[in-house]
Amino acid sequence: MLLEISELSVFYGKIQALDGVSLDVEEGEIACLIGANGAGKSTTLKTISGLRKVAHGAVRFKGADITHVPGHRRVTMGICQAPEGRGIFPGMTVMDNLGMGAYTRKKRDAERVTGDYERVFSLFPRLKERRKQIAGTMSGGEQQMLAIGRALMSDPDLLLLDEPSMGLAPMLVTQIFEIIKEINGQGTTILLVEQNAIQALSVSRRAYVLESGHITRRALAADLLDDDSIRAAYLGG
Repeated sequence: MLLEISELSVFYGKIQALDGVSLDVEEGEIACLIGANGAGKSTTLKTISGLRKVAHGAVRFKGADITHVPGHRRVTMGICQAPEGRGIFPGMTVMDNLGMGAYTRKKRDAERVTGDYERVFSLFPRLKERRKQIAGTMSGGEQQMLAIGRALMSDPDLLLLDEPSMGLAPMLVTQIFEIIKEINGQGTTILLVEQNAIQALSVSRRAYVLESGHITRRALAADLLDDDSIRAAYLGG
């Protein structure tokens, strides 16, 4: 198992955001976490990234306990997140943003970094066209592409995606999810947080439902797509 989360509890002050959350992500798969606003989805990803302190429970990655490993070290271990709301550096160019994604990689890795620029430009040709453009002047869809591309520049084994479809037009949403499948097909494991449950379940192998800080369902994504109660709650059916 690439990622194992066991009985995770996380607080914001005295408010408990996660209560006993457990989930697994196998190497090579796309897993998704779905749920309503405020359910704790983004907090789960932040905790995996090392940005939220764990009150109880454990996070294991590649068999090692990383519960108390700081976030910057988790990046070098192979975990990287494209955050909710894109989180790009708006005053920097596209190329500089991508370069920041490779910041933790050693100089001896320079040849592979060059190859990863080409990988990103192959996935997102628009970024290659706009590589000298100031990132904050690009459209929302282009900024989302850049956020994912920057995360890929860290060469992650596990890519965490937080609401990649947020604020995008339907045509762009479809394009982003096709690219997510392509990234996974190239060998990157993905844990996806999404409110667009149909798209998330359609590209995922395994799925978890999070409600008020608790995992309430876990199943193959295809099974949840066919579940009437899930469709009524999250898919508008």
